[in-house]
Amino acid sequence: MLNERKDIRNVAIIAHVDHGKTTLIDAMLRQAKIFRANQKVQERVMDSNDLERERGITILAKNTAISIPNPKTGELVKINIVDTPGHADFGGEVERIMNMVDGVLLLVDAVEGPKPQTRFVLKQAIAKNLRTIVVINKLDRKDADIDKALNATFDLFIELGASDELADFPVIYANGLDGKAGLTAELDDNLHVLFKSILDNISGPIVDPEAPFQMLVTNLGYDEYSGVTASGRIHAGKITTGQNLMRILHDGSMEKIQARYVFEFQGLDKVAVQTVEAGEIITIGGLKDIQIGDTLADPEQPVPLPVIKVQPPTVQMTFGVNTSPFSGQEGKWSTSRKLWERLQDELRTNIALRVEQTESKDVFLVSGRGELHLGILIETMRREGYEFQVSRPEAIVVTGEDGVRYEPFEEVHVDVDSEYVGAVVEMLGERRGRMTNMTNNPDNTVHLTYSMPTRGLLGFRYKFLTVTRGKGVLNSFYSGLQPLEGVIETKSASSIVARETGVTTTFGLRNAEERGQLFVGAGVPIYEGMLVGETPRPQDLSINVAKKKHLTNMRQSIRDLEDRLNPPRVLSLDEMIEYIGTDELLEVTPHSLRMRKRILNTHDRLRYEKTGEEEEED
Repeated sequence: MLNERKDIRNVAIIAHVDHGKTTLIDAMLRQAKIFRANQKVQERVMDSNDLERERGITILAKNTAISIPNPKTGELVKINIVDTPGHADFGGEVERIMNMVDGVLLLVDAVEGPKPQTRFVLKQAIAKNLRTIVVINKLDRKDADIDKALNATFDLFIELGASDELADFPVIYANGLDGKAGLTAELDDNLHVLFKSILDNISGPIVDPEAPFQMLVTNLGYDEYSGVTASGRIHAGKITTGQNLMRILHDGSMEKIQARYVFEFQGLDKVAVQTVEAGEIITIGGLKDIQIGDTLADPEQPVPLPVIKVQPPTVQMTFGVNTSPFSGQEGKWSTSRKLWERLQDELRTNIALRVEQTESKDVFLVSGRGELHLGILIETMRREGYEFQVSRPEAIVVTGEDGVRYEPFEEVHVDVDSEYVGAVVEMLGERRGRMTNMTNNPDNTVHLTYSMPTRGLLGFRYKFLTVTRGKGVLNSFYSGLQPLEGVIETKSASSIVARETGVTTTFGLRNAEERGQLFVGAGVPIYEGMLVGETPRPQDLSINVAKKKHLTNMRQSIRDLEDRLNPPRVLSLDEMIEYIGTDELLEVTPHSLRMRKRILNTHDRLRYEKTGEEEEED
């Protein structure tokens, strides 16, 4: 028989990037007395991944739990909290988490109001008919305009097709950094009104604890004690440690497994328990070959739950064995077998990712939700010791049933100083962008809204930040498929390419510097075909940057020492992914990132450019 669990609330926190989700969770954990009085706790405690801390964004959805007394009954109520990514490239994380919760906290910056990713995450919540509490956050900011932020949020609910019930959302005002909240802009010195709002407005899970056990695997993990772990919300029934289960795979096949370990979330910890009933979010340990989207069920009555559906990938690139002259020198794993195994392992947890084999046994096609999505995977793998090479990202084009070719489009939002508007508008227009709106912001910047092919955005951020001197802000999210647009020229500059293998010299680089911007300094090992700079000229330049100057006397030697180069422009991984052209590759190792031509030999490359003859394998 179905009934509501009054002792549990399952809540996700969603927001645009940098609107304060993780900081608010920090405050909630502190005020729920999760930490000891003398315990030192780092900021953004939920962002445990190194890349999350370095980039200041949430990449992986994570669980925590607090217990607070119900003011009406005095009984403790457990609130399971799920922190979700705010960037659309990690939308797969948000989409699957919506299967675990009964309501959401939507954080909106009091200055910025709803932003592009706010739209994306709220759309997922509305699609699941989840009750939403709107939290107008960061009231301490100087330019906070809570009325404007609230009105814009209401308009967004209506625009996304929210029902009258969902659009009638409760509102909490907060400053998450200081752990303050209130029903008005006059904030209390704590988060009590937020806790009360969760208890009053988000229902406990409706479950049948006497039904056969069912749980949808929503997240995977690993620890040394219990091995591979699967997390999810118990849909029906109950589970006991050591219980036999039936695993139902995506294709409907089944296999028997055992729940060797069962854990609940308490604070940031997983605590072993003996028995857990429906409605709770748990982790089961000791599993093998489990995948997100599998159903764990009663072996006597194995009934599958609906499979998690996510939006398809929009961007693809190749991952291949490193074929540069420096291959095998820096990586721990560099074979095609190890590369394939690692990518297959990633599929178990990264449900928005696709991996396919190609005609070459050493090259694999990897598809994701955007450049950032794939870039995070590349950076993760290189830190794990993998060595490989990747191609330039390209948008995924599909042929419809009508025979028409379609490509992904994105809604693009740009905030830029007025002095750069003309240049940005011209750049977006060249990339097939169509302006749909332009407004003036209170801070004297201009907000531009565009619809444009994903293909036009590839490699755009690098140039956008250069043109706007790093001051521009760009956000985008997938808006659907549209008929394929015409040709888009995405690379306006050309490369300076090393003509010889060796070590760069000041003398050799001086010759290259006169023709463009260098990417490397003196004393760097390079190989023929490696990219060492950028030139505004229409064609690539091959230069011997390892050339040594023949010195005739001591005076000339001293002058050479004084011949200084300008500091090279050191590109990040993301910038390199954006920079490389279709005839170039990015060599990735644990210690180095090197851009290179597909065809390294200068003579062979020039011949191919002239004749179009098929290139030989490197």
